Amino acid sequence: MIFDVADFHREAVEIPSHEDVGAMRDLLVETLAAGGVESTVDDWGNVVAARGQPSDQADWHLVFNTHVDTVPPHVPYGRDGDVVRGRGACDAKGPLAAMVGAFLAADLGAGRLTLAVTPDEETTQTGAAHLADRLSADGYVVGEPTDLDVCTAARGQFEGTVTIHGESAHAADPGSGHNAIQAAAPILQAMEAYDEKTGPGEHETLGYPILTPSMVEGGEATNQVPAECTITFDRRSVPPETSESFCADLQAHLEQWLPESMDLTVDLIRPDTPFPEAFATDTDAELVRTLQEASGGGVRQFGAATEASYFASNGPTVVFGPGDLSDEMGAVAHSKREYVRLSEVRTAARAVRETVERLV
Repeated sequence: MIFDVADFHREAVEIPSHEDVGAMRDLLVETLAAGGVESTVDDWGNVVAARGQPSDQADWHLVFNTHVDTVPPHVPYGRDGDVVRGRGACDAKGPLAAMVGAFLAADLGAGRLTLAVTPDEETTQTGAAHLADRLSADGYVVGEPTDLDVCTAARGQFEGTVTIHGESAHAADPGSGHNAIQAAAPILQAMEAYDEKTGPGEHETLGYPILTPSMVEGGEATNQVPAECTITFDRRSVPPETSESFCADLQAHLEQWLPESMDLTVDLIRPDTPFPEAFATDTDAELVRTLQEASGGGVRQFGAATEASYFASNGPTVVFGPGDLSDEMGAVAHSKREYVRLSEVRTAARAVRETVERLV
């Protein structure tokens, strides 16, 4: 089989967003089979395939990871010379096409190469969390649009709520209750001051963490003192902070700003599903240097949270791929103008193939 990056990428981008996970999974499995490689689909919907030596005999084991899901709404396929437009063009069907091409073509020698593709990176990320427990390797390359730079770090991302608990009363006699919405004002100020007073401080690669209140909800009637107010927040973390440690630390900080007559709780929005934690790989790692030399790109942090964090505790992990999150005109990934250059997809495929062959 001669794998054509452009043909595979076109078929992938043409799949409508509302069908993309199942149809993309079928396309991937069929493409691998046509290339002589059998794959499996696990209970979490991950497509996993491997080439080379058995795990216990390989001199080097590298994992390629990316995802097949996209965000809505669908943006139809279009091509103008080197530029392909459409939903998923760069996030992440461009990186996927590059990885599939490299996976099928690389000369592995005494090494092993695994392709592990997840179905839910844009939502719950349960697929990657499962793979992190299942795969053990010497290095991981996570496909995302990085403009061919090698990204060695990214902030974590999780969401939660601060719920203030007061006591309801008639609005004509507000002193007989405890107004939870009124208490939200100093709590919002305290959230703004959290990182200066309590947070983990500035990370050498990622800079400062970010805490953003994003929604405020409270009250049940216009003539009633509200007994509860909920502030929803988005947290972009840096090492060594984790989602679990953050909730406890934020609650202890905010309680100092609350009247004694009230209390509050800080909780994750999805406590039963994983969140991507912050990660940072040593920029001197062999995987980083090898991929940077092969791609010709720079070495930097990645601007969004990714599934890379699930693998980073197992071994050196980088984020790499064609396309970019944004350009001089604004957002690219997740936008109506999403695009990628096929020349970059081919360059990415060559770079990751050469990286594999140099390492193994």
